[in-house]
Amino acid sequence: MAMGPRLDLRHTQSLVMTPQLRQAIKLLQSSNMEVIAFVEEELERNPLLERDDRALAPGADAFAEDAGFAAPRELLAASSGDGMDAPSVPDAFDAASAGTLEPVGESPLDARDWSNCSDGGTEAGEPQYSGQSSGTGGRSDFGEDDRGIDDLAIARPANLREYLAEQVRLTFGDRVDRLIAAQFLSMLDPAGRCAITSDRVAAALGTTLDRVVAVRDRLQRFDPTGMFCLDLRDCLAVQLAEKNRLDPAMVALLDNLEMLARRDMRGLMRVCDVDAEDLADMIAEVKRLNPKPGADYDLAPAPPIVPDVLLKRAPDQSWIIELNPDTLPRVLVNRGFLGRALVGADKESKAYLAEHAQSANWLVKSLEQRANTILKVSAEIVRRQDGFFRHGVGFLRAMILRDVAEAVSMHESTVSRVTANKYIATPRGTFELKYFFTTAIAGTMGGETHSAEAVRHRIKTMVEAEGAEDVLSDDAIVLRLRDEGVDIARRTVAKYRDALRIPSSVQRKREKAVPA
Repeated sequence: MAMGPRLDLRHTQSLVMTPQLRQAIKLLQSSNMEVIAFVEEELERNPLLERDDRALAPGADAFAEDAGFAAPRELLAASSGDGMDAPSVPDAFDAASAGTLEPVGESPLDARDWSNCSDGGTEAGEPQYSGQSSGTGGRSDFGEDDRGIDDLAIARPANLREYLAEQVRLTFGDRVDRLIAAQFLSMLDPAGRCAITSDRVAAALGTTLDRVVAVRDRLQRFDPTGMFCLDLRDCLAVQLAEKNRLDPAMVALLDNLEMLARRDMRGLMRVCDVDAEDLADMIAEVKRLNPKPGADYDLAPAPPIVPDVLLKRAPDQSWIIELNPDTLPRVLVNRGFLGRALVGADKESKAYLAEHAQSANWLVKSLEQRANTILKVSAEIVRRQDGFFRHGVGFLRAMILRDVAEAVSMHESTVSRVTANKYIATPRGTFELKYFFTTAIAGTMGGETHSAEAVRHRIKTMVEAEGAEDVLSDDAIVLRLRDEGVDIARRTVAKYRDALRIPSSVQRKREKAVPA
């Protein structure tokens, strides 16, 4: 066998994910807040990128009408004015000679005449671009800032353990009692329960049971009332005793909470020795109690939902769709800075500038493509779900990713990325874009299909409208839905009812027997 070098020609196909393509896909499936965080990192890393904090021009609200829908022509980068341009800058480089950064075209980048470029408003009467947003009270000596030192301090709210520890310090003067209280405090769970018996604490600390019980009784009346209890029954009993409502009938009710969970009203009236009206008052009293008094503390506030897309009604009753300008990142490429930096730059510096110019160009193009794609998909969703926005959830149509993908000439995976982690603010509230994609339920006699979400809403409406004497079973709900043209099985109704946390007809009948 001959050994030696050989030259072969092969044809292969492969899918190559370039860094730019991965960046575009990542931006497409990210929310506006995530995109803003990414852009902030790029602004710190890339010296050629600048934040565009200028107010939108009066003509920026121009709309492109499309089948009754208006979509604003939002641009993420402007090419006029202060020497900052976006996509045209890196395109002036020859990709093959990026290392030497040789200029291509009739206007070389290393020209010495910079009369047509500026870094932002050096002309008389033209504002100077600083790259940072300015608000009210922007004087360097803080002369317009009339806030006091108390307004600047950010007070951190005390957590549950700190709040209770302060009450322990103020309540117990004896050193042993404080030690017992600290032991209970160390075993407190987030709900405010302490699932350890007093005798075990007494044995662990080597003290008497009566002293531990006395300390625990005082701890249970701390604010919030009902902490350090062994179980739910004790927690509710302490709160009722604090209100002077722990009578024998209420004690019997607390001893039979499992019957209350089953809605066994007749059995509760028998064990509590009360009539239906008194039982209803007792149940209402229990409902006003807090079963987890510690759960209201140490909770981080829920982050507000910032919509990515805004939907509003036009004067002609059509829909106007636009991206949220408050969260839409707008960046520019500083062409003036790039041109001056190229003057007298060595080969290594030119290669550095070429790399960052290309990165900035890709970022601007990715942001612009992302904005156009989101608007295009959102407009198609609104067009298909027009009945929902005008009349409510009962008119929500069945829709899958393929329907929107075929209408906007995109792949299903692209539509899935666009609708992921995106919210739209509408006159009916703020919804995730994926909310409008629901499975279809066939209609009777081959009629129009129905959205599963609309059917769930119809089931909930039926149950809410039923009375004490006409509680609907799952079979009765099926018959009513079929009369309305929905071909649905009984097990599907039961599944939807469980998802809505609606009890069975037997439990609802027991619950409605006593109007609690």
